Formats: sequence, C-alpha cells, structure tokens
Amino acid sequence: MPSTVELMSVPDKIVRNVNDLRAAVTAWRRDGKTIGLVPTMGAIHVGHLSLVTEAKSHCDKVIASIFVNPTQFGENEDFDAYPVDEARDVEELSEAGTDLVFCPGREDIYPEGFSTVISISGVTAGLCGPFRPGHFDGVATVVAKLLLQCLPDVAVFGEKDYQQLLVIRKLVKDLNISVDIVGAPIIREDDGLAMSSRNRYLSKEERALAPELNRVLRSVANAVIEKPDDCERICSLARSELLEIGFASVDYVAVCDMNSLELLKIYSGSARVFGAARMGTARLIDNIPVT
Repeated sequence: MPSTVELMSVPDKIVRNVNDLRAAVTAWRRDGKTIGLVPTMGAIHVGHLSLVTEAKSHCDKVIASIFVNPTQFGENEDFDAYPVDEARDVEELSEAGTDLVFCPGREDIYPEGFSTVISISGVTAGLCGPFRPGHFDGVATVVAKLLLQCLPDVAVFGEKDYQQLLVIRKLVKDLNISVDIVGAPIIREDDGLAMSSRNRYLSKEERALAPELNRVLRSVANAVIEKPDDCERICSLARSELLEIGFASVDYVAVCDMNSLELLKIYSGSARVFGAARMGTARLIDNIPVT
C-alpha cells in the first residue's frame, strides 16, 4: 500500500514544523529513498527550479524549504519588502517535481531563547562580507538548522551566490555534517542578466541596463587573460565603467581565487570575476569563471 507521503496532493505537500518534516523523511528512509534539499527564501523563479532539477538528478526525493531568514538581512536592507507569495511558490516547486515543501514559521527556526550564531571566517572576509555585516552568520546559522532538521543526502545551492556556496561548504566540512553540497550553474535571462528574486525591483529602464553588469565582468575576464599581472587596474576601470553606464554605486569588481576567494593581483588560473552593484533599489551580484 502506498505511504501517506506518496499519496499527497499539491496542497498537502506543505509541512510547517520539524516533527512533520522528519516524519516524511523517516517514511522515505524506510523505503530506501535518498533525499535532496533545496533551501530557498521563496519568490521562486526559473533559477530556483533549476536547483530542484539538479537535486532530482542526485536523489529520489526532493524537499524545498521556503523561509525568509531575517538574520541574513542587515539594516536598511529589504526584509520587510521581500516578495512573499507562498501559494504561487509551492505550485511552481510542485510542478518542477518537488516532493515536499517545508514552510517553517519563525518560531520553528528561532524559538524563544534562541542564542546560537555560527560564524565562518576566511571566505567571508572579502566581497560581500564587508558590505553586509552579519549576513553570512545568518546564512550559516539558518542553513545549519535546515540541514539538521532535514538530514538530506544532498543539498543544492546556486553559483550566483558563489561566496555563500563556499561558506556552506566550509560549514559542513568544519562541523562534520554528513551532506554533499552541490553547486548548480547560474541561470540567466536571454540578455545575460543572472536570475534573481530582486530583479523584480528594477524599473523598465533599470532592467534594460542591468545586464551590463554581466557584460563588464566578461570583459574583465577576457582582459585578465590577456594581461594577467594587471588585475587591479582592470577591475578599477570596470568599476568606473559601471558607474558611467548608470549603476548607482559599485561595491566591488574583483578577481579572486575560486576556492579561497583571496583577492588576486596576478591571475594564474583557478579564478572567478565577481561583481556587486546597485541599480535603483536592487543590489545585483554576479560572477563568472576566468577560462
């Protein structure tokens, strides 16, 4: 006879507390199923759905979580304005093949008296770290909780948030959490803009300019291959170009080692170009490998 989990309709695919999540996982484990986790903050788009597809290629069952994590938002960031549409998100995830959607309340993640914070050093020192103090502590803490609540075999994260991906890999290595962290390729719009929940903040005019971030990063990648000892000047020129194009501010354009995120003055292989810039109210980030 099929299990209760297998008979679930789309609305019943939502679980809202850890006990129900673990009951579903236990039933699947009993049947010998492997489990993948795709953590999200909702506002689901094609990029998120590609993570579900990636997880399905590794596992029998896929769980997606939806939780807008307040601890990874800093002062004057967009927590209160962050788009929330649970019904639409669950429908999108279900159509993509997600087997279960975990939608915990804040009390399930941060119960009264919660006082634990996980802080990762090294890979958080540069890039977004100085511009978003406390952000990666919030990411590491919530991801650790989700991994321990779900206990998946695999968890999938997108390479658009490449620094976050390395933070999570460091987290599971240091804490001996038995899960394989998979990085999935960036999904882009036809004009090269990396898909992001925050793209919906862009006006029509801003949206037309936003793909220039990706174009400039690609120019940087080509330039450092031609002049590998000139990374600093190339990145400086790229920052100026983005401002001239119409970006309101540029947090960074940098060439970094793809494993340590150490800032490189001389390119010698194994590097990525990273950029973060503001267009209107949206903070856009992107990265590409130097190949």
